[in-house]
Amino acid sequence: MSKITRRSFAASTAAVAASAGLGLKPSFAQTKYPERPIQVIVPWGAGGGTDATARIIAAILEKDLGQPVNVVNRTGGSGVVGHSAIATAAPDGYTLGMLTVEISMMHWQGLTDLTPKSYTPLALVNEDPPGVQVKSDSPYKTVKELADAIKAAPAGKFKASGTGQGGIWHLALVGWLTAMGLKPDHVPWVPSNGAAPAMQDLAAGGIDVVTCSVPEARAMIDAGKARSLAVMAKTRNPAFPNVPTLKEAMGIDYDTGAWRGLAGPKGLPQPVAEKLTAALKKAYDSKEYKDFMSSRGFGMVWADAAGFAKFMDEGDAKMGVAMKAAGLAKA
Repeated sequence: MSKITRRSFAASTAAVAASAGLGLKPSFAQTKYPERPIQVIVPWGAGGGTDATARIIAAILEKDLGQPVNVVNRTGGSGVVGHSAIATAAPDGYTLGMLTVEISMMHWQGLTDLTPKSYTPLALVNEDPPGVQVKSDSPYKTVKELADAIKAAPAGKFKASGTGQGGIWHLALVGWLTAMGLKPDHVPWVPSNGAAPAMQDLAAGGIDVVTCSVPEARAMIDAGKARSLAVMAKTRNPAFPNVPTLKEAMGIDYDTGAWRGLAGPKGLPQPVAEKLTAALKKAYDSKEYKDFMSSRGFGMVWADAAGFAKFMDEGDAKMGVAMKAAGLAKA
């Protein structure tokens, strides 16, 4: 065994101090995380379901992490702008984002090279089915009446919206039209930066149908400016017991859904990712989050980092098949 001299001890001590200063001892440096405010990027507009979910989580995380957690809306490009901002941020834990189902869809259209593997998944926190919404003074009182009118009308007469081109609510419309025996483009899609602006356009008479989730449409419904005729789910939403499923109202056995989860840029240090996933689980289990989600009718689904990664990979494959069948995938 070599003899430890005062000089060698001093040198080794200096080396340890230097390596820590250079960030070469992450376990030491990361025990202090977070040391400054955290930003959560939302790829969709303020007032929509993704924005609302992100803001309640951010508010709860602030209390647990002891730092401000600020939500920033980065809209545009049918969700590409915001999702890109999350993926290209520094992987230091100070820029996170709310991924949505569109990340498993946009690359199939050739809109971006981003896929679920472009991120460090942290947690899945929500999943919701779409509804069929019309303006409050629409002559169609049931989804069957609306469907019959769409079938009888020439292609292009009715217009729909709810998210970006090729987004989950667009695919929901395509699936519904296909199930009725119509062509996927029989009702043209008008792209929007989320459900909230689409519902505003519906109320203003700019479009005829919005196929976003019923919780996202709730503000306009409660204001008496819109009505939900059906939900594309296996069962009714307990928060909206009077809204039937497509199968109940039309005999069509078709359902789909959107999801939301937190992630960071690829390469997020494991200790930081683990701390964030643990904090997100506490937020998810909190009474504040449960009360918020249930009061709005938002679906609650949890998966940790590994579960979320698997969920996204499986969904990505399914979306590829569905979008190719609907003619929405890039050839």
